[in-house]
Amino acid sequence: MSDVTKPGGYGQSSRPPKIKNKSAAAVQITAEQLIREAYERQGSVQKAPRQKVLDGEELSDYQMRRRREFEEGVRKNRSNIAEWLRYASWEESQNEVKRARSIYERALDIDSRNQTVYIKYAELEMKNKNTNSARNLYDRAVTILPRVSQFWYRYTYMEELLGNVDGAREIFNRWMQWEPEEEAWSAFIKFERRYNETDNARAVFERFVFVHPESKTWLSWAKFEEDLGESDRVRDIFGRAIDRLGEAFMDQHIFISFAKFEVRMKEVERARAIYKYALERLPKAKSQALYNQYTLFEKQYGDREEIEDVVANKRRMQYEAALKHDSQDYDTWIDYAKLEESVAGNFDRTRDVYERAIAEHPSVLDKRLWRRYIYLWLYYALFEETVAKDIERARQVYVACVGLIPHKQFTFAKLWLQYAWFEIRQGDVGAARRALGRALGMCPKDKLFRGYIELELELRDFDRVRTLYSKYVEFNPTNCATWVEFAKLEAALHENERCQALFELAVEQPTLDMPEVLWKAYIDFEYDQGDYAKTRELYERLLTLTDHVKVWISLARFELAVADDSEGRLTAARSVYERAYARLKELGLTEERLALLEAWREAERGEPRWGDVAAVEKKMPRRVRKRRKLDDGSLEEYFDYVFPDDEEQGARFKLLAKAHLWKQKAAAAELASDNDGYE
Repeated sequence: MSDVTKPGGYGQSSRPPKIKNKSAAAVQITAEQLIREAYERQGSVQKAPRQKVLDGEELSDYQMRRRREFEEGVRKNRSNIAEWLRYASWEESQNEVKRARSIYERALDIDSRNQTVYIKYAELEMKNKNTNSARNLYDRAVTILPRVSQFWYRYTYMEELLGNVDGAREIFNRWMQWEPEEEAWSAFIKFERRYNETDNARAVFERFVFVHPESKTWLSWAKFEEDLGESDRVRDIFGRAIDRLGEAFMDQHIFISFAKFEVRMKEVERARAIYKYALERLPKAKSQALYNQYTLFEKQYGDREEIEDVVANKRRMQYEAALKHDSQDYDTWIDYAKLEESVAGNFDRTRDVYERAIAEHPSVLDKRLWRRYIYLWLYYALFEETVAKDIERARQVYVACVGLIPHKQFTFAKLWLQYAWFEIRQGDVGAARRALGRALGMCPKDKLFRGYIELELELRDFDRVRTLYSKYVEFNPTNCATWVEFAKLEAALHENERCQALFELAVEQPTLDMPEVLWKAYIDFEYDQGDYAKTRELYERLLTLTDHVKVWISLARFELAVADDSEGRLTAARSVYERAYARLKELGLTEERLALLEAWREAERGEPRWGDVAAVEKKMPRRVRKRRKLDDGSLEEYFDYVFPDDEEQGARFKLLAKAHLWKQKAAAAELASDNDGYE
């Protein structure tokens, strides 16, 4: 055997070794333990030993070596300011202030606009109490970088710390010439207030509001004067702010603060005047907070009428803003008009809103868009009738609205009916009938007929009701509800022959929307009249038109109810159930057969003496689970019912099929034997 094929030779060197004992070890080691042991076996990191300087010569050598390293570093990368800062910081740690100063200067020669160098340089001078050097350095910094605020803050703080108040003020003045941000002005004002220089602070505010004429600047000045108790000056400041800003740049918070100041001064009427002045001049989009504050003010200091007026004005603003965005938002117009109606005695303003609203009619002939628009007219007419008590004006509103609608395209039955009932309330029945007659002549529809019939029923004019029903069924003969209501009217008037004639005419219609409702009403009528033969005849006629299981069940229950004795009732009902079961089985209606058998079983249970529940139970199906293939090729499980008589019939069919197949095979065998003999 060669080495290649020997175990452990070259040919098997890549194979993993075979493990004979695969049982778990007695002592288990986790991955966490392995990692911890590996970490503990790692050697500790060697740290460089601390170097101790024992004499001046060693210190000199150390400093020389470090300086040489720093010089070499800044020479290689002169633009690296961080290296210069480390160099200067090290010289400072060696108490070599002059050398550190020289390094900072060299760094500034490279980058004269680096803020960090100036700050570190100035801190060096301040630590070593070189005040003039620090002052000169800050002066250089603010001259080169006047827009860097931290130099000015540090410069003024240093002078103030040294007690040089005039020098600090002079620096602030130099700073303000550059028109810095608001925080700088606030710092200047706080500086003056710390030394009780009120006039100087006012002078700073004068310059402040000129450079930054925002509302918060004026409010800060007003608060400053209010803290000093100068109420006249506060009013003067608010007045100047209103004049200076003008209506284009006016802020509602100026007026709010002004009014609140007057309230604090117990000048309620002044505050109310300020609020009203502002509300008249500020645009509605910029005065929401103003309205809210005015509302709170009136709730606290005003009476009921003033509070309601404030709330109404606020809502008027909201409605006007919404209508400015969409002038055909009819829901907003309706809410706006209802608001004006709620204000007592404000008829002219309410009419103005309604007139503005109805002028915004839809530009396209789309009934969906006109529907909400018509409600504006209806609310307008109701307002004139019930609130303003102007009957003639309400009639004019109805007439104008009727004349506006394009009746050839569409109409609104609600409008005609409201107009008619309006005339009824005024005692003019003729005008109401003329209006509805005109509506039926121009644009007949179901709702108009029903409304007109309801009106005449209220007036107890049954001849007109009959005429309207006749016109109605001519207009829409497919509406079963109309036929039923017409027949019920005649039945209520004890006109049974008319009622039967109507039902007969109705069921003979070629098309009906709900024939089951009509037939049920006809059958119930004959049943209530006690004509059971006619009722049974109607059931049989209906069964020629439909095989619905509910009709069969209803007929069976009818037979249970009308027979003379219990046995006769059950026999007649059983006959109906058997006919129904046979017919539904013929049609292959599984669910309907099950419902019929359940009703049949209940009928048998209802007659304990004559009932035969077991016979029905034998016909009850069993529920089985089946599968069917869907269009996408997948299978779906469903439940079906298997009836005992269907299984028997299926078994007979299978037997007949086998007999037929045997007969065919026998005939084929006989034919084959004859052919063999012939050959």
